[in-house]
Parts: sequence; C-alpha cells; structure tokens
Amino acid sequence: MKALGAAALTVSATGLAAPAIVRASTSSLPVPDYARNMRLIGHSDMAGRPDGVQVMVTRGHAFVGHIFSNGFSVVDVRDPRAPRPVAYVPAPPDTWTPHLQTAGDLLLVINARNAFAASAFQDPAAYYSGSFVAETSDAVQRPRTWTAGMRVYDIANPASPREIGFLEIDGVGLHRIWYTGGPWAYASAMIEGFSDFIFITIDMRDPTRPREAGRWWIPGMNLAAGEQPTWDPRWRYGLHHPTVNGDTAFCAWRDGGMVILDVADRSHPRLVSHTNWSPPFQGGTHNCLALPDRDLIVVLDESVLPSRQDGVKNIWVFDGRDLANPVSISTVPQPDGAAEGADYIAKGGNFGPHNLYENRPDGFVSSELVFATMHNAGIRVYDIGNPYRPEEVAALVPPAPARLVDTRPNQALVIQTADVFVDRNRLVYATDNNGGLYIIEMV
Repeated sequence: MKALGAAALTVSATGLAAPAIVRASTSSLPVPDYARNMRLIGHSDMAGRPDGVQVMVTRGHAFVGHIFSNGFSVVDVRDPRAPRPVAYVPAPPDTWTPHLQTAGDLLLVINARNAFAASAFQDPAAYYSGSFVAETSDAVQRPRTWTAGMRVYDIANPASPREIGFLEIDGVGLHRIWYTGGPWAYASAMIEGFSDFIFITIDMRDPTRPREAGRWWIPGMNLAAGEQPTWDPRWRYGLHHPTVNGDTAFCAWRDGGMVILDVADRSHPRLVSHTNWSPPFQGGTHNCLALPDRDLIVVLDESVLPSRQDGVKNIWVFDGRDLANPVSISTVPQPDGAAEGADYIAKGGNFGPHNLYENRPDGFVSSELVFATMHNAGIRVYDIGNPYRPEEVAALVPPAPARLVDTRPNQALVIQTADVFVDRNRLVYATDNNGGLYIIEMV
C-alpha cells in the first residue's frame, strides 16, 4: 500500500499560513518484525518528518509533536489505510514541541528549550540524571533564545490550526500537559529558580489568555527560596507530567516516583501521598494512569539508556483503594525476545517502557486493557483483568526506520516507539522517534 501525496498547510509560529508541498511517499507499507493479534494497516512518514512523540487523534486527524523536526504535524487519518499529511506548524527558533493535547476545538502545545539540541544533553545519560539546572549552566540563560510556555490553537478546522493564545513562563518551559477540556489544564513546568520541572495548574476559562493558577513541588526543589535537595544528586527529581481524575492529580516524578495531589483548590494543590521505589529500582517514572472504577493505578518507569544500561524498567500495577498509601501488587510481563526471535538488548537503542495510553475521554477507555510503547520492542497490550497477574495479549514491532532523524551522536538505526493513542474503534496510532506514524488494527 502506498501513502497518498497532498498539498498541505505550513503554519508559522505566529499563526500566519503559507502553502507548502507534501511529497507523496513511494514506500510500501512497512512489514513488522513481529506481530501478535495486531495488524499494521497504515503508515505515514509525515511528509519527511518521521520523528514523532506525542500523538492525539480527534475528528479524523492525528496531531503529532516532533522531537527533532521542531514543530508539529497534522495527518488526515479518516482513511486509516491512507493517512495524509495536511499541515505542519514549525516551532519558534530553538524551541521544542514534542508534547501536545487536544480537547474539543482546542489544541495545547508545549514550548520549551530544545534540550536535545543542547551540547550538554547530547549524551542521554546527562539529560536523565541529576537536576536539569545542575546539568546545564545556561538552562535559564538570559536573553533566552527559545520560547517558554504553552501555545493554544483553535482546531475547529483540524487541518488548519489557528493560534489564539499563549501562556508564557519564566524559565525553560513546559514539558507535558494534561487537558481533557473544561476550565483547567495541568502541566510540568521548569520555572526559573527551581531545580527541575514542577506541577502547575492552568486556568483555561479564557483560552485566548491562559494563566498559571497554582503550583506544587517536592520540598527541596525551590532553590531560589533557599531550599536544599535532600535526595542523592545523581537522581533526577523532576515532574514528567500529571494525569488528573476529578480533583486528584497523579504525578510521575521521574526518580522521585509517584506523587498524588488533591487539586480541589486549583490555586493550592495539596499533597496526598508520595511513594518512591528508587532506589532500589532505577527510577524514571513517566506515566501514572488511574483506573478509578477498579481502585487501581498503572505506573510506568521509562527506559532511558541503550541496551538496558539503566536496568530493567517496569510497568507497575498499584492498589489505589487508599490514595494515602498506594501499594504495588504486580508488574506486567517483559517482552519475551527469545519467543519472538529477537534479542532486544543486543538490538540497540532503548529497550523497555516509554509511554502508556492514558484513557483519553474522546478515545478508547478501558480499565482492563493497557496499551504501552516499549521502545525497540514496539507496542504491547496487556490484560489486567486479574491485576495480580497481568498478561500480554497483543504486540506489534515495526521494522527499522528508513533513516535516522535523531541528531544526537551514536544513535542506532532501530525503532524507538514513542507514544500510543487508541480511538473509540480500537484503532491504535503509534509514533516512533525516527519511523513515522503507524496505524494498527487489533485482530
């Protein structure tokens, strides 16, 4: 199957539109290295920008944040067998936009310093250890050469995003947002004076003028106020991002584990509990997904270094009946490379968890099926009907990408499956750091 070419729209960071040409792909549908109960039905290299991170699907269009191409793309997926790039929105200079959220007519996109373009972070080990400020002396340099904050777009016409608002922060910028519509958004923010990313609430009642409403951090992070970290400086205590259910925020705090906050008062978030298993485990907590109808929390620790140099990372299942004392009750199975004819450790690149599908209200919602990306081991689906004995029930491992888009040195030409979204028809959309957008059917 061949992707269809089309004219697209390139939209500037100021909202002005200019025509752009999207070339037709001449490649056939990629053949997965391994598939079990999943079938690849569509693929797009997003008009030569195959580096994808977060993906959201709404109104028949996929919105994909790029990690090296400095912007985001919109792909028409109304025919999932022939996805068609229709727009690309470049980021401002020196600015990262890998993460985004859609809800209704709104698209929220992070703006932050392009960390992977910084000399201090060419080695992934530097980015994922220690405090962000300590690792780079120019983390919040003045004058800034990047844009820090969150852009708001009107996507009533999804193929033509129109910028309508901007939240500016003083610092590195935002990393990832949680927004499902309504008056409140939530994000991780690296603000000047702090050691790393903290939790903020964002008032979205006027989307043309979003504003920060409240913040919370682990004591020891507010360096400007004279606080001193109490943890080992080798660990990175920074919020990756929150997910929010009702008045409760579940925060993945990298090497700081899971923080649960009461956000009933959005101006003054309040600590409910802080649970950390690093050490003895190796940290990197990346997603916290609450399943409130079952009193469960699924928590993913991210693999961050090639060939498991950072050890085995887990996807945990917690009993969340008492949010003041969540208890781990199981982990999901690790991919069985021997059974699949692969050696994922020797394959190169990161091997292990990266992202969870977070039960978006406009997509597929399940408290029994968990969808995860596993870097060079592709996409995995787990049945946690019995939360004490999770089982893998489906998997798909895309082939090696056509080319390496990653600009950092010594990167292997292997898949690094990044994010996953599942629509209401259970079609699975997965991105890769180099390989493009994959559309997968459950069988």
